[in-house]
Amino acid sequence: MVGTSVHHNLLLPQQHPTKPLEFTSTEQQCISLLNNCKNIQQLKQTHCLILKHGLHSRSFCTGNLLSTCALSTWGSMDYASLIFQHIDTPDSFEFNTMIRGYIMDMNLHEAVTLYNRMVEVGIRPNKFTYPSILKGCACLHRLEEGMQFHGHVVKNGVEKDVFVQNSLINMYGKCGNITESCSVFEQMDCFDRSLASWSAIIAAHASKGMWSECISLFQQLTSQSCWRAEESVLVSVLSSCTNLGALDLGRSTHAFLIRNLSGMNVIVETCLLDMYLKCGSLVKGLTVFEQMKVKNQWSYSVVISGLAFHGYGAEALRVFSEMCEKGIEPDEVVYVGVLTTCSQTGQVEKGLEFFKKMTVDHKIEPTIQHYGCLVDLMGKAGKVKEAFDLIKNMPMEANDALWYSLLDACRIHQDIALGEKVAEKLLNMSSQTPSPYVILSNMYAKAGKWENVASARREMGQKGLTKAPGFSLIQVKRKVYKFVSNDVMWAHCKELSDMIYQMEWQLKFEGYSPDTSQVLLDVDEDEKRERLSRHSQKLALAFGLINTAHGSSVRIVRNMRMCKDCHTYTKYISSIFERRIIVRDRNRFHHFEDGNCSCKDYW
Repeated sequence: MVGTSVHHNLLLPQQHPTKPLEFTSTEQQCISLLNNCKNIQQLKQTHCLILKHGLHSRSFCTGNLLSTCALSTWGSMDYASLIFQHIDTPDSFEFNTMIRGYIMDMNLHEAVTLYNRMVEVGIRPNKFTYPSILKGCACLHRLEEGMQFHGHVVKNGVEKDVFVQNSLINMYGKCGNITESCSVFEQMDCFDRSLASWSAIIAAHASKGMWSECISLFQQLTSQSCWRAEESVLVSVLSSCTNLGALDLGRSTHAFLIRNLSGMNVIVETCLLDMYLKCGSLVKGLTVFEQMKVKNQWSYSVVISGLAFHGYGAEALRVFSEMCEKGIEPDEVVYVGVLTTCSQTGQVEKGLEFFKKMTVDHKIEPTIQHYGCLVDLMGKAGKVKEAFDLIKNMPMEANDALWYSLLDACRIHQDIALGEKVAEKLLNMSSQTPSPYVILSNMYAKAGKWENVASARREMGQKGLTKAPGFSLIQVKRKVYKFVSNDVMWAHCKELSDMIYQMEWQLKFEGYSPDTSQVLLDVDEDEKRERLSRHSQKLALAFGLINTAHGSSVRIVRNMRMCKDCHTYTKYISSIFERRIIVRDRNRFHHFEDGNCSCKDYW
């Protein structure tokens, strides 16, 4: 609220003394009071004092009054605007202060309006003007306006200022234009790049999911001994390690954190926890969790989901109970983890109980993510028709993720009739995606309906759609290797071929028989067995056995759900070679050891 008594007494031409400012005791008192203001009422009282003593003509007092009102967390842009309106000849400082205040208030429209007025009255925008307004474009993802301001930056000759350049990198990155973000970064002189420059370009790549590039940039940064990466950079790097499944790089980043930071906040610690859990190092992740001095809802959510993805559903629900006992109120994100736990372990009734507890006891309105967990829970358990009814009766429109979850359940349980309905729904939502055709084709192939398979694939071809190949990643000596099923690149690698032959020879003696039903092609049995032997997971596993020490764990990340044959194959290999094999597929982790898997064959 604006105090009218102050409003009516705002007079005041501003004077700009050319000699150094000399403060009277009254001026010093007013400035001190401004610095100590804790709320808008105190500021208004100080404003009255400034007016009472006729200090409104002193630019230093007016500037401090305006910046305190506009930039304090408790400030008021409405009141700041009244102060600004009564400045006869505002200079660039006052304009920049107001622009910055509007951006902090997420009011880009008013900031741009004021910028245009600044130009109209003949005040040239400077290097302090653009970082704020570019930040506003970045936060609101206004790429077009951001590009226009980039043109103004060049026109006004401040394109070489490091703060402006950093703001441009950040703006383009947050608006999704990684090309321009990189262009600005590369045009900077190597010696001018600040830590903020590196942070902005790494964050830009992280926002686009370009994880390998994030790691490469981080390595370039750390090679320059003059810089020590800040927490925001390390969070992006940890996210990169998490998404690449690059545990060794994640460990190195953890070591870097310990060496260079005196202490870690809950955000960094939770990112570390997430990295270890998603890279398959459950024990290390739980150690990080136990050592955290401060744990919040996000921390508990990460550990609950992590335990569930590793197949430890009982432990995940125990942690949830511990969280509630400590008085930490679960939020909607925590409940996504809890419901996911029930889905991963096949606890349908328990999942429905938790859903009821969430809505009744904790008064949390279910989101589409919660309904997605229920659909997955029912679908995996074979209750595909119940899952279909749930989607139809939801209070909101189902998104494609829910329909895909149901379609995958139809594939697992071979419900072709319902699968066709769901696939049709998905194709109506987006006709330019190959996934419904691929899943339907696989269902038809498993049922031996080869004419339907041909029809689905023909329709895919007519639309120019192609299936993304399945691949597996494995990290050896800090380098990530990629294997694609029936990979021709590795076909001539004798060492790899010899290892696969040795593995298959030993598997025969253990009683393994290839599950050729997993090859969904109309070919003879010999070709099916040959194709099975060249699945990407098996190639990566052979490579890992060759290139890692005996007794060490082998870690693999794959982009698709593991097939039954690869699952059985890997269980045998873990026993034969006495190795712990950790595979992260699209849905969860599988810990293979002594011929068993942590998923208990439910995935």
